[in-house]
Amino acid sequence: MFLKSRLKSIELQILNSLNNRMILSEKEKLHFQNLKKGYIGELSFDSLTKQLLTNNCIILNGLTLKLNNSTFQIDSLFIMSDTIFLFEIKNYEGDYYFSNNDFYTNSNIKILNPLNQLSRAETLLLRLLQDFGFSIPINAKVIFVNPEFTLYEAPRDLPIIFPTQINHLFKKINNKHSKIVEKHQFIADKLLSLHIEDAQYTNLPTFKYEQLRKGITCYSCDSFLISVEGHKCICMKCGHAETVSSAVMRSVNEFKLLFPEEKITSSRILEWCQVIESKKRIQRVLDKNFKKVGNYRWTFFE
Repeated sequence: MFLKSRLKSIELQILNSLNNRMILSEKEKLHFQNLKKGYIGELSFDSLTKQLLTNNCIILNGLTLKLNNSTFQIDSLFIMSDTIFLFEIKNYEGDYYFSNNDFYTNSNIKILNPLNQLSRAETLLLRLLQDFGFSIPINAKVIFVNPEFTLYEAPRDLPIIFPTQINHLFKKINNKHSKIVEKHQFIADKLLSLHIEDAQYTNLPTFKYEQLRKGITCYSCDSFLISVEGHKCICMKCGHAETVSSAVMRSVNEFKLLFPEEKITSSRILEWCQVIESKKRIQRVLDKNFKKVGNYRWTFFE
C-alpha cells in the first residue's frame, strides 16, 4: 500500500512558476528541466508499481530524511517482511558508458554517479534503522526507467535495474513471502514522522515581486492567454476551462509559494491575477477560503 504518495517538490513548484514569470539563466533552466524530467521518471515508476506490484508491502515515496547533519533523499522505499527495497530512480535518456567507476555521456561528459547517491542513502538509512533498534536487510538499486536509455561497458554486478529488467524485478518482489506486522508499520510511521517537508533549496534564483510577470496561468499548458467568460476562465491557447474561483485560488497558492512572508490582501491578489477585473470578485473568493484578519484597508487573509 502507498503510505506516502509522491508530491512535486517545493523546489520544482517554485522553478516551474518562475520559468513562466521571468527569464531564467541557462544554468537555472537546465536545473529546472532536470528536476522536471526526474519527477516525470518517478511518476512513471509509480505507475509501473501500481500495475505490476501485487505483494504485500508498505510504500513510501519521496522521503527527505536527516541523520545528524546529513540530509538524504529516498525516491521509493518498499517495506516488506524481511527486506526493505530502496530505489534511486533515474530518467536518463540516450547513450552513456561506465568507466573507472563513473558515468559518462556519449560525448565524454562525466555526470554525477547515481551509484554514489544510492550508496549514501543506503548507509544513512541503515544507521537510522539501527537507531530505531531494527536490523533489517536493505536491497538497494538504481532503476533506469526511460526505455531509450543505454549504458555501455557496465559490469554485471552493479546494483542497477535497466528498463528491460523492471518487469522481472517486480516478478521477483511478488514471489517473495511478505507479511506486514506491527514492526513494519512502526518503521514506516517513524520514517514518515522524520520526513522533512520544507527542505532548504540552494539552487533557486533570486527574484522580486516587481520583476515577475503577473496574470493567471492555464492549469493545463501554463499559458497566460486566459479569458474570463462568466464563471469560467478559458485558455485561448489550449481551450482548458476552469472556474474563476479555482483559478484564483491556484494563483493565490502560487503567490503564497513564492512570497510566504507577504500578506494576502484583495488588492495584491487582484494585481497578481490581473485578468480578474472586479476586486469584489477576488474578495468573495478570499472570504470563502481564508480567515479575514483586521478591518478596512488593513484587512488581510490567512
